[in-house]
Amino acid sequence: MDAIRGTASGSAPVPLSVLDLATVGSGTTATEALRTSVALARRAEARGFHRYWVAEHHSMPGVASSSPAVILAHIAAHTDRIRLGSGGVMLPNHAPLVIAEQFGTLEAFAPGRVDLGLGRAPGTDGATAAALRRTDRLNEGADDFPQQLAELTRFLDDDFPDGHPYARIHAVPGPVQGPSARPPVWLLGSSGFSARLAATLGLPFAFAHHFSAQNTIPALDLYRESFRPSAVLDAPYALIGVSALASDDEKEARRQVLTGALSMVRLRTGRPGLIPTPDEAAAYEFSPMEREFVDSWLGNVVHGTPDAVRAGLDDLAKRTGADELMITGTAHGADARLRSYELIADAYGLPRA
Repeated sequence: MDAIRGTASGSAPVPLSVLDLATVGSGTTATEALRTSVALARRAEARGFHRYWVAEHHSMPGVASSSPAVILAHIAAHTDRIRLGSGGVMLPNHAPLVIAEQFGTLEAFAPGRVDLGLGRAPGTDGATAAALRRTDRLNEGADDFPQQLAELTRFLDDDFPDGHPYARIHAVPGPVQGPSARPPVWLLGSSGFSARLAATLGLPFAFAHHFSAQNTIPALDLYRESFRPSAVLDAPYALIGVSALASDDEKEARRQVLTGALSMVRLRTGRPGLIPTPDEAAAYEFSPMEREFVDSWLGNVVHGTPDAVRAGLDDLAKRTGADELMITGTAHGADARLRSYELIADAYGLPRA
């Protein structure tokens, strides 16, 4: 349970963590984005953030995090203490044995620091999901999620019963090589399905508040009301993903978050691309429908000066009762993103390594 529950630092009401999509800005490259991810993980560790997670997305030019396990292996080599994990791996896209092997390898690289966050969405469009899964029966993966999860857990624990077809198969590295810890499993979601499943299994739950804010409180209530204690967790533990960006100047914060809003407009209308520059976003002529979407989207992005962001995060923690806040900040350049996390850490008086 110590591997799951975080400890708040400074004056933060709950532990603060980082969710990274390795975003690629217009005029930059994936190489630069991934170098920024290393810098961000190191900065997060130095400033007392609890976890650094990487999200799985595919076929999105502005997102370089298609392979969380590969990124996390590199990050593990450049950090010492911060917990590392997936936020998340989309289980229907992969064979459970492959995930068990990948995260067993990560655990061997960084013992006691790895989280395995799992989702059931494809993390992309239908055609790309079909290419990933080598099938066009896409609903099958989501419907079979509980069974896939059970199979993955068996591989992680190396405990298929005698007579099972997989009883002689071992996920290596893993327990077959001797006593070892294994990454704690988290369930991720943006609706009630994963909330109920996590509660039934007694697992920690991560909710995507940053793109499903209207469902946050109902999902967390369902998780807490349905929770059954397990060997993993004796009481509910829920974190929420929060989109937040701090800047020294309120107008600059607004300029930066508008780049993420325009990216979402393009994604939702089938035109995914690189993260636009602030000037490009400011000059874009939004249609009335797009403007309505942007206003709604930005209403759930905590942004402004450090004090304003702290107040917004404090309010969100209080309203939702979340046990942990995982902050993701979309901006065009590395400097704006790194500066944002630094300012948030300062606002809460988080320690400096």
